[in-house]
Amino acid sequence: MPKRSKNHTEALKKVDRTVQYDPLNALELTVSSSYVKFDETVDVAVRLGVDPRHADQMVRGTVILPNGLGKEVKVLVFAKGEKEKEALDAGADFIADEETIQKIQDGWFGFDKAIATPDMMGAVGKLGRILGPRGLMPNAKTGTVTFELEKAINEVKAGKIDFRVEKAGIVHVPVGKISFGAQKLTENVKAFLDKLVALKPAASKGIYLKTISISSTMGPGIKVDPMLIK
Repeated sequence: MPKRSKNHTEALKKVDRTVQYDPLNALELTVSSSYVKFDETVDVAVRLGVDPRHADQMVRGTVILPNGLGKEVKVLVFAKGEKEKEALDAGADFIADEETIQKIQDGWFGFDKAIATPDMMGAVGKLGRILGPRGLMPNAKTGTVTFELEKAINEVKAGKIDFRVEKAGIVHVPVGKISFGAQKLTENVKAFLDKLVALKPAASKGIYLKTISISSTMGPGIKVDPMLIK
């Protein structure tokens, strides 16, 4: 069993593991329990009452967090011609030319999101085995395969996140930074959970939101009462 630091032990003492908190109280605890010198990321993990092995119970979606993620998002765009200029004018950090594609094949991942125009998906497809496992593959379902590059880039830069239920039935997403404070983090969490509830599959029976946990990078997990999520 790994040895916990004194600060981590003190943080654990602030949290009652037998209690399920409301989101605001949980995030107040998350913020007050932070003891490290860097600005931690705050994450939410939700265990859903679905079986992702069945296509009609797959949960996947996107949401724009009202207060963003608190980080600069580097965007790579696969485009050509006029669309390349449109992407750069909209704030794209990289355009995937032949040299960039080769760099990716060689192991370069200096970007957080990838967007592509539909006519570039032939070139993007060659990188599927590289981008896919890292969650970087452009996808029409998440709005990252589109000719509306300005809109797509602005959304990603503003804090749009993609989420998908894992094999174990868990959805795990970042919702901001400790420096946001509890109120802004609560607004982000609410936006995510509202979208998650709206995506409940018709085939999902019984309890949909089974457990919810909030934690910072180095902090303890804090349980949230799913019954308080409308």
